[in-house]
Amino acid sequence: MRIVIGSDHAGFPLKATVVEHIRKLGHEVEDVGSHDDQPVDFPDIAQLVTGAVAEGRAERGLLVCGTGVGASIAANKVRGIRAAVCHDIHSAHQCVEHDDVNVMCIGAQIVGPWLALDLIDSYLKAEFSTDEDFRRRVEKLHRMDADR
Repeated sequence: MRIVIGSDHAGFPLKATVVEHIRKLGHEVEDVGSHDDQPVDFPDIAQLVTGAVAEGRAERGLLVCGTGVGASIAANKVRGIRAAVCHDIHSAHQCVEHDDVNVMCIGAQIVGPWLALDLIDSYLKAEFSTDEDFRRRVEKLHRMDADR
């Protein structure tokens, strides 16, 4: 799978561990920044990640910021993106299975490296359910996107 990842300065220290882990899992990773610990605005990084997903250059995205909240807000502004903050294993897989989430956001100040890697494993292994109820609901999300 092709994964695009980005972080702001608060997420930067965790991102290297995450990128290495995703590559060890056999996925291709595009790192769109930030590339150091200097302050950067998370909406700028979110645009780079969501652009790659929305344009089909990546199958899924991952944003790492301080709490994951700001990144999620920014990502969800982009048509075709369904982003979720995930700080527990259940949410990390269920957001894909039930809601076809294509960008997971995690907070480096909330989770440590060991939990972040478990969250990523769960997120990347998950597949969108074929259950008619979930498909119908996500189709409604697509229509909401189109109405913007």
